[in-house]
Amino acid sequence: MIQLKRFCVLSLIILLTLNSLAAEDNMIKPVTPKASTEAQALLDLFYHISGKYILTGQHNFPNVKDRNSQFAAKYIGKTPVVWSTDMGFAKPGDTDSYLARPDIVKEAIRQHQLGSLVTICWHAVPPTADEPVTFRPDFSKPAKPESLASVQGQLLDQQFQDVLTPGTELYKRWEAQVDTIAFYLKKLRDAKVPVLWRPYHEMNGDWFWWGGRTGKYSTKALYRQLYNRYVNHHELTNLIWMWSVDRAHKEEMHYAKYYPGNDYLDIIALDVYGRDFSRVYYDSLAALSKGKPMTLGEVGNPPTPDILDAQPGWSYYVVWANMVRNTSKKEYEVLENDPRVLFKEDQAYINAVAPFRKACGLKPIEEALAEKGTADFSGFWIFDEEKSKLDNWGAGFLPSKLWIKQDENRLIVEKTFVMEYADDRIRVDTLSLDGAVNQSIADYRNALQRMTATWSENKDTLFIETKVAFDRGRQMSESITQEKWFLQDNGNMLANKYYSTSRWAERNIHIVYRRW
Repeated sequence: MIQLKRFCVLSLIILLTLNSLAAEDNMIKPVTPKASTEAQALLDLFYHISGKYILTGQHNFPNVKDRNSQFAAKYIGKTPVVWSTDMGFAKPGDTDSYLARPDIVKEAIRQHQLGSLVTICWHAVPPTADEPVTFRPDFSKPAKPESLASVQGQLLDQQFQDVLTPGTELYKRWEAQVDTIAFYLKKLRDAKVPVLWRPYHEMNGDWFWWGGRTGKYSTKALYRQLYNRYVNHHELTNLIWMWSVDRAHKEEMHYAKYYPGNDYLDIIALDVYGRDFSRVYYDSLAALSKGKPMTLGEVGNPPTPDILDAQPGWSYYVVWANMVRNTSKKEYEVLENDPRVLFKEDQAYINAVAPFRKACGLKPIEEALAEKGTADFSGFWIFDEEKSKLDNWGAGFLPSKLWIKQDENRLIVEKTFVMEYADDRIRVDTLSLDGAVNQSIADYRNALQRMTATWSENKDTLFIETKVAFDRGRQMSESITQEKWFLQDNGNMLANKYYSTSRWAERNIHIVYRRW
């Protein structure tokens, strides 16, 4: 009897071990060999939600961090799940600036920690030019086909062949450019942030320099070349590879002509504008995918519930930057009430993403959102007189609008003052966020103004002190203003506890601005 029990126990252990190994063998793994744990968990998430849910998403211009997502959350009333951005290509100061990449890395890490999924594309620089470049060719200058310096436009046939031929000058330039992007993707790899990587998007179209090419020297060959460079040379193990196309409304755009093969992609993505959610596109991609997840990489409008009824396999959509209002609030309300459509606050998303966050070593979303972190006052703010508590001076000397730009070390505040006898007056103050004194000339009598800004210990409150020295001949006087800034209502209200003293009056008020 004892021997029989031992045999049964041993058999059970062997059976469980075999089942475990079989389950491991059946796991869907990324096409990247030795993919990171985080990347595997991200792809696993999409296999689990595919056909059940569609995640919401919002694209953000490279140089604005998450401003587009913030606007979408306010307009819709819920926060999109997917944070999308681009690696940039344009000149400094442009919304698509290539110099935004260090900030993109920081923001991607922050979004990952706060419960968003990160997807990145890149309007790649043509190998015939150095960055920055323009989006479209400059038609005001004589055309130079051999020197394309824009994302849109076409290389000469020989140039495209050279890009695909190791050892040529254009291949070396292509290699240097993609290596530049790899540098930043490695930073995300080292921070354990998996990325839904969507290179050479809309490749079946001929508007971008990389697209629309078939035959021996083809667009899909360029995609494979990038895959090999990033996977085998740079060992980027944190990428989930997305093959991204546009609507195939012409014969030359048919998807099979551009399909690199299942060994080079994890997820299929389609870009849709003008609400052109044709069932033909969906069925064609589903046939190619052989069960791989499908997403809507870019849309001008989200798919409606009737589209989701007919095309249930879409696992996320991303509204392109500056297109949130292409869809009415009533339409978004319909999506909010559809149990298949998930925003970040929805319990179904919190439950679905829990295994992924655990694999990433992250806290549950609820705990992550409860931790405020450094307050970010960036944005456009409107004075809310109803919520403010003022004194006998009222709102007459207070800014009616604030336009704030904030980074790690600096705060730029553009203030608009309503003038009852003239045009609105605008003043811009630049503050260092390390307690350094910032000197400027005050608006009144050319007096010297000194401002300092310091954080509270947990960086959720900013203290601003302003001293203005007035020279009245033989008599000097000074006004001192102390402000205490903090966010309320999930970041939609900027509160300012304001105290000032001068020879004219003492003020102790509470000012509130609402996010526009």
